[in-house]
Amino acid sequence: MTEYVIDIRSDTVSVPTPEMRKAMFEAVVGDDVYGEDPTVNALEEKAAKLFEKEAGLFVPSGTMGNLLACMVHCQQRGSEAIVGDLSHVYLYEQGGAAHIAGVQLATLPNNEDGTFCLEALRRKVRLEDDHEPITSLVIVENTQNICGGKVIPLQWLDKLAALLKGDKRLHPYGKRIALHMDGARIFNAAEALQVPVARIARDFDSVNFCLSKGLSAPVGSILVGSKSFIRHARRLRKALGGGMRQAGILAAAGIVALDTIVPRLRADHDRTRRIAEAIHKTQSPNVTVDLPNVHSNILLIRLPNAKFGASEFAERCAKVTREELAAGVFSANKEQGIVLQVSARDWEFARIVLYHQISDADVELAIKKLNYIISEIDGQPAA
Repeated sequence: MTEYVIDIRSDTVSVPTPEMRKAMFEAVVGDDVYGEDPTVNALEEKAAKLFEKEAGLFVPSGTMGNLLACMVHCQQRGSEAIVGDLSHVYLYEQGGAAHIAGVQLATLPNNEDGTFCLEALRRKVRLEDDHEPITSLVIVENTQNICGGKVIPLQWLDKLAALLKGDKRLHPYGKRIALHMDGARIFNAAEALQVPVARIARDFDSVNFCLSKGLSAPVGSILVGSKSFIRHARRLRKALGGGMRQAGILAAAGIVALDTIVPRLRADHDRTRRIAEAIHKTQSPNVTVDLPNVHSNILLIRLPNAKFGASEFAERCAKVTREELAAGVFSANKEQGIVLQVSARDWEFARIVLYHQISDADVELAIKKLNYIISEIDGQPAA
């Protein structure tokens, strides 16, 4: 028995396209630490123009990009950044803001739509009390991963900016609180909203976006902001070990990603929704999705039955049984089973993320496998 593997754990498993590999092979390079790599410079300039910011910086990872934002915006010792309690910066970046940058993270509960309460934010800001840290930064994640790839509403972003920029009482020690967006998947947000990324990023002092998730490049993120902000970030990047030399080989793939993958993101969203609709159609009480709130390329599959949680679901998706083969759940032939790799931790949900290499045919095979597993969980014969 052979297996056909469909890996939908994350869009980080996407691989460079042939166009990217060709561009990497042919890239003109130089020493980027000296600012002399023309391909890196072109990528940074392209990103800055897309976001309507003054400058950009190519960094090895999104984690480094977010950390640099914390370091630049929170230069005063005793600074604090406010983040959502389900944010990547808080949950999955090793507390780098604290143990490397010396920045305390304060959290607000994320709402189901990825936002947080602005009145709670207003109350959270420290107002020149000598006992307290100094609120210097607010970070928003868009799209919001753990909330299910939620696209943050533009109206909410506008209200957030108006609150922090317009209310002079929220300017501790006379300094405005900075806004940073962890926009790892901001191009998915722009596609869902049908607006340019510059509109989403308009009121933010800095934005970090990832090239190696749904955009399929092999390595890297871009941090954009003012010239002064990027100058400071470039200097600190060197201290963090992110000063790369002939990095144009990597940056070349990023340029191709922005030119060729961004325009195709709608297909990833549509395929994600097809899987969500198929799961919803089963009307299973044990495996559910929030169909009206599938915004992008991320789908959370809810598993409310404590007897069959997310880890068990992921293990079952990765297994092929003789019974399912006999029921017609196979790929090219009845000896080639379908293996689905999905993401699950100690969660109440399993997560799937689609990306450029997941085809329409893969989606149909995934639906076939999921329908069979759901019928097993519900204790019903497979349809």
